[in-house]
Amino acid sequence: MFKTYVVSSWRHLLRNKTYAFINILGLSLGIACAILIFVLVRFHLSFDTFHKESDRIYRINTEFHDEGINRNAAVPVPLGKAFRNDYTFAETVARVVSYPNTLISIPGDKNTKKFQEDDGIAFAEPQYFDIFDFPTVEGDAKKAMSDPTGALITQTIAKKYFGTEDPMGKRLRFDNKYDYVVRGVLKDLPANTDRKQQIYFGWDSYKNYQPYMASDSSWGGVYSGSQCFARLRPGVTAEAVERAFPSLTKKYYSADDAKVWHFRMQPISDIHFNTDMDGYADKKYLWAVSFIGLFLIVTASVNFVNLATAQALNRSREIGVRKVLGSEPMHVFWQFMAETALITLFALLVGLGLAYAGLPGLNALLRRPMSMDLFGSWTLGAFILATYVLVVFLAGSYPGLVLARFRPALALKGKLDQRHIGGFSLRRILVVLQFSISQLLIIGTLVIARQIYYSEHADLGFVKDGVVTVPLPVTDVVKARTLRDRMLEIPGVERASLCYQPPASQSNNNTSVQYESRPKTENWSINEKYMDDQYIPLFGLKLIAGRNIFPSDTANGFVVNETTVHKLHAGTPLEIIGHQLTVDALKGPIVGVVKDFNNYSFRGDIAPIAFYTYPKSFRTCALRINARTDLHAIERVWNDTYPQYVFSRQFLDERIARFYEQDATLLKLIEIFAGIAIFIGCLGLYGLVSFMAVRKTKEIGVRKVLGAGISQILWLFGREFTRLLGIAFLAAAPVAWWFMHRYLESFKYRITIGWEVFVPALLGTFAIAALTVSYRSWRAAAARPVKSLRSE
Repeated sequence: MFKTYVVSSWRHLLRNKTYAFINILGLSLGIACAILIFVLVRFHLSFDTFHKESDRIYRINTEFHDEGINRNAAVPVPLGKAFRNDYTFAETVARVVSYPNTLISIPGDKNTKKFQEDDGIAFAEPQYFDIFDFPTVEGDAKKAMSDPTGALITQTIAKKYFGTEDPMGKRLRFDNKYDYVVRGVLKDLPANTDRKQQIYFGWDSYKNYQPYMASDSSWGGVYSGSQCFARLRPGVTAEAVERAFPSLTKKYYSADDAKVWHFRMQPISDIHFNTDMDGYADKKYLWAVSFIGLFLIVTASVNFVNLATAQALNRSREIGVRKVLGSEPMHVFWQFMAETALITLFALLVGLGLAYAGLPGLNALLRRPMSMDLFGSWTLGAFILATYVLVVFLAGSYPGLVLARFRPALALKGKLDQRHIGGFSLRRILVVLQFSISQLLIIGTLVIARQIYYSEHADLGFVKDGVVTVPLPVTDVVKARTLRDRMLEIPGVERASLCYQPPASQSNNNTSVQYESRPKTENWSINEKYMDDQYIPLFGLKLIAGRNIFPSDTANGFVVNETTVHKLHAGTPLEIIGHQLTVDALKGPIVGVVKDFNNYSFRGDIAPIAFYTYPKSFRTCALRINARTDLHAIERVWNDTYPQYVFSRQFLDERIARFYEQDATLLKLIEIFAGIAIFIGCLGLYGLVSFMAVRKTKEIGVRKVLGAGISQILWLFGREFTRLLGIAFLAAAPVAWWFMHRYLESFKYRITIGWEVFVPALLGTFAIAALTVSYRSWRAAAARPVKSLRSE
């Protein structure tokens, strides 16, 4: 019986190649997208789950309770030691401090090889490799980290630095100052970990690099790369640990500071998804992409159902003969299910091929090395099998039931009509559903695109175009000024400034602030920005009161922003000029107030900021350039000034665009999937119009004989789909508004959703559908009436 079903299905598909092609193409696109989305979601959900006892691994975070609650993934360096010594909650506690964008050099007899490592280096305690399962291929990780001069590198780094030579015992130099010896080689880190550093140095050497931060007294400072991990004992809960933290803060902080400083436990499984701190992927975006995958499967299945029910009348005599010869309704049903299974199998094979072909592009878009090992992962195989079964029953069950209930007498006489297969009602509903999904994706695409455009092109309160930044790799004020002066000699360089970071940056320092003789520091922290006297004019910051700072080697006054004035509650910007401010133990007068500007992305509020001169913390040389500037000249001057280091430069507008990197990636994904959803929908429309043209051949001939023009015949086809697309838009618009309003809520500064989103979405869908319908409709309308009337 099964063989008969398959043979019969195969013959039917050969006789109806267009029907089979449309269905296979639509289903294969939907299945390919679903597989890629599954691979993407599975990859992100697997982050750092491979560590032993990962459900008991936590990261300790800092919370600052001042006017609001601010969270930071980092902690003061001494916290890990205190937590280990004062409490017995954890089996293992480990501190690690990382520094990105660092210089590593390999000293040689003749020349020194230099490498700029974007992922940087980390100083790690030996216990770090007890908590995290990063095995070594040579040496012992804990012994290497117990050695103050010990270094651990990954296999990739070993090959990069030493080629085919044995790396053990080789010398590395960090920051042109600190020498280390390779004591172990780690197996390359898996792609699904948020621990990105590939070079580790012994913890005891950290005090040589940062004496204060490494000391047991640096409780008041939080560097963003300072993290502490703990594996709790069995049975110990995070809540129990957090209840004990207040006693720790009372021990190591003053009574006032203990009210501000709080610590929390974060499960390792939450780190990758917590974008409020340093997480990469927001889970709500993953679920959104997952639903898009489901929508695409539904859209492709809707095509199948529509085309199958539309074609049912063409098969009425076939079904009638089968029933007269003794076939039961269930035999007819399973015959059609076999046909559906065969089409879906072909679609699955094509979809797998498309998924494999599309994976490199997806990896390039996300900059993640995801893999699709069909035979090495039971989860992927199970998903593909489940998708196959779901599509077969989703797409095949209703048309199978429709065919199975045909009455043989009517079928053989050719008297079946649309009423016997449910009329147009179901197909109308399915077309509305299909294009509602397409409209939802189109509206989402337009909203995200407009928000990103707004974020990148809105007035941020400072000049970002035509600004390039180069690093100052060493704390040498004389060299830095020499570099600045030489840069100004390059044609096209209009201004140059030495500073810590540009006005908007992901690297920020926050510290305590005290106004005049108030008895206590304010219960909020202030953002420090170190600058010279050229900073304000270079970035176009607007002074609304007072003046700029004078050229100096030491702080001679503070310039603050409007938000600082408001938070101090000390009068107007003009009234605050001349009053004393203490920032990070440095006291001086407020000499100027600048207009507020966005110092973070549009997702964050404008922070209170204090600008002042502190040359020891200058890390950047900012240049205002024009179109005539020779960028190679900038590189030559920099290399002349810092020959031992590796040159790099960044345009400020590119740095700001990175604030919205995840949004841009989401936009690209939705654009691709929206295009595929529309294409699948258009395939279905084309198929439906083709069957309508066949069914209405005689009607078209009669209408033309009675004087109907081509435009009237075209409207005969178009009016039905125009009405359905309008209903689809009315159904999709409020749902899309709700979802996109929720998305925009994550931005403090955002666009509004108005007609400029909905009208293009509606008109675009109508235009695409009209093009799809018009070609086949025109062919039917342009046919000679005599030929049409003879067709039956």
